[in-house]
Amino acid sequence: MRMADQRWELEVRPERGGRITSLRLDGEELLDQGIGVDQPTAKGFVEGGAFGWDEMVPNLEPTDTLPDHGEAWRLPWEVVGPGVMRCRGRLVPWELERSISLGEAVDVKYVYRNAGESPHAAFWCAHPLFKYEPGMVLNLAEGASTKLFLPRGSIDRVRLGRIEVRWDAALTPDVAIWICNGDLGGYRQIAVEPATASPMLEPGESLSWWLRISAV
Repeated sequence: MRMADQRWELEVRPERGGRITSLRLDGEELLDQGIGVDQPTAKGFVEGGAFGWDEMVPNLEPTDTLPDHGEAWRLPWEVVGPGVMRCRGRLVPWELERSISLGEAVDVKYVYRNAGESPHAAFWCAHPLFKYEPGMVLNLAEGASTKLFLPRGSIDRVRLGRIEVRWDAALTPDVAIWICNGDLGGYRQIAVEPATASPMLEPGESLSWWLRISAV
């Protein structure tokens, strides 16, 4: 699926976990394109290929029953309208709808619904892997990687080079920054990862939030 409007262009692979594989501003690619690894059936996320932009649902760390970085990146997504896609979990009864619109900015709206018969915690974490350039947030030694966890609700935007990533700190208060400068086989990427605070949803109950990427 391809979208374009004003200064923005975007490409998505619904069958590949709804992955946004390309996001361009004025023709310049913003997302890390990886190191040539693309194995969607791999057990671990990095082994499957860490590139582009995924949604981490319903977990981040692997558990006895849930895969690394969640189910969403491993499942096919359904296209339900222009810029609108939906996916439903198989191991946890979650349903996530993502709506993308392009214009002056890239606006992404999310709705998470408990599609099961029992309450469960609604976890989502953004995972856009932008191209890392030294000086974006902090300089990192060649071959190194790090992850920073910020105080809950402390920020609602991050500037990376030509863009600003913004969110509502009340809706998605947990934020981490992942930086990789040649580690894990050669990836060079930086991820801004706002996340829900895992509120408990009753059956049929939903949670909504948004993310915006704008040029600066």
